[in-house]
Amino acid sequence: MDQTLKYYDDNAETFAGSTQNVEFTATQDRFLAKIKLGGRILDFGCGAGRDTRYFLGKGYVVEAVDGSAKMCRIASDYAGIPVRQMLFQDLHEQDRYDGIWACSSILHLNRKDLVDVLGKMAVALKEHGYIYTSFKYGEFEGYRNERYFIDFTESTVASLLQEIPGLYLDEQWVSGDVRPGRENEKWLNLFLGKKD
Repeated sequence: MDQTLKYYDDNAETFAGSTQNVEFTATQDRFLAKIKLGGRILDFGCGAGRDTRYFLGKGYVVEAVDGSAKMCRIASDYAGIPVRQMLFQDLHEQDRYDGIWACSSILHLNRKDLVDVLGKMAVALKEHGYIYTSFKYGEFEGYRNERYFIDFTESTVASLLQEIPGLYLDEQWVSGDVRPGRENEKWLNLFLGKKD
């Protein structure tokens, strides 16, 4: 099993406890403002199900997937819908989603796989669809805290997006971590739109 997935399986309950009740509505609502009410959202790497539950409560149709079997069980219980175990690379939908929410999830891919998966995400979006995703701010790539990470800055994201013809940068901003005690950790938040 991939080392990153093993980490999440081994630490699922602890991770859920640190993320499920985190206040994240400012970013969630900023994303929903771009998606028509009742639209279909893919929570792509849903973790413990916090965002799936929030989007369902706001009246959206949500599909949720995660690579960790234990996370899928926790998220299913928390959000009240079946969560499918799936790797990011196995996304093969076309014109299905109004929005894809990939919060702190696809940052576990290496650069080559990330380019491939973002291309698949673009294909999976409907016309005028949007992606939200986030990466730790910086230029590190490799293993950290038992998991693989790729970090980005504004300039390295611009370079990445040149390799993904189906997407354009709609908005980006840097924020602090919302988890208590980790406010000094910086994140790069991105809204990516599907090109016509």
